[in-house]
Amino acid sequence: MLGSLLLGASRLPLVRRAVSGVPLTRKVVDRFVAGETPQDAVEVIRRLAAAGLAVSVDHLGEETKDAAAAAQTARAYATLLSPLGELGLGDRAEVSVKLSAVGQALGADGDKIALENARQICEAARACGANVTLDMEDHTTVDSTLGTLRALREDFPSVGVAVQSYLFRSEADCRDLAYRGSRVRLVKGAYAEPASVAHRNKNEVDRAYVRCLRILMSGAGYPMVATHDDRLISITETLADRFGRSPGDYEYQMLYGIRTDRQQALAGAGHVMRVYVPYGDDWYGYFMRRLAERPANIAFFLRALGGK
Repeated sequence: MLGSLLLGASRLPLVRRAVSGVPLTRKVVDRFVAGETPQDAVEVIRRLAAAGLAVSVDHLGEETKDAAAAAQTARAYATLLSPLGELGLGDRAEVSVKLSAVGQALGADGDKIALENARQICEAARACGANVTLDMEDHTTVDSTLGTLRALREDFPSVGVAVQSYLFRSEADCRDLAYRGSRVRLVKGAYAEPASVAHRNKNEVDRAYVRCLRILMSGAGYPMVATHDDRLISITETLADRFGRSPGDYEYQMLYGIRTDRQQALAGAGHVMRVYVPYGDDWYGYFMRRLAERPANIAFFLRALGGK
């Protein structure tokens, strides 16, 4: 219930101004966000790579309503990717792209604009040896996102996509995506979806996650298991053994600033451990979804506001 309220509040301008105006909010945001500039992000990426971790970098922003802003987001990714290549970090990196940030929400031409901008990002990523994964947003954008994925994969076959287990349709989507060369990030989902299209109960979402995970692990693609849940990590290992997968045949993903000790332990055990690293000044929506996902994050926020 609290998570749903936070997700709803994340779209209210009044709440946004109130949260953003609290001085200590920045202290909490810094736990989850790697700064506001490409230079900030590159410094964090260097540190994580030195610790044996891979990264997925997200330039924060979504639901862009202006074509110029969408194009600017695409250029921001290129600006980030160039120094990664120069530093030899491309093979440790991918970028995560929300299509709504690069034009998907721009009316009748949105899909075309988003595809053009996403192609530019893919070109920049290929130039430095990095990959691209499309983030999945609310349920109304799934078909559009999968259509853009298919178009991009004609020229950039390594482009990945996120699938959200709480959507009823996701098991079928996982079956469609579990082919050789396909990269799929499995997440639970972090948008306030109606009960008509998504599981709302935590246990139901977890069970759906395991069903989707089994489909991906038994398929021919490359599963990217995005979870902080030790039980789901254990299930992943069981499924890997069952379907003959070694650590290099799948990877784990966790959010920047959450369970850093577990991240290091998985990397130390020989797994690909990829850290989802957001950066930029448009942090509000991302921040509110992180609070909604885990009660521990809310407690951290309240402790910071109390100066503890």
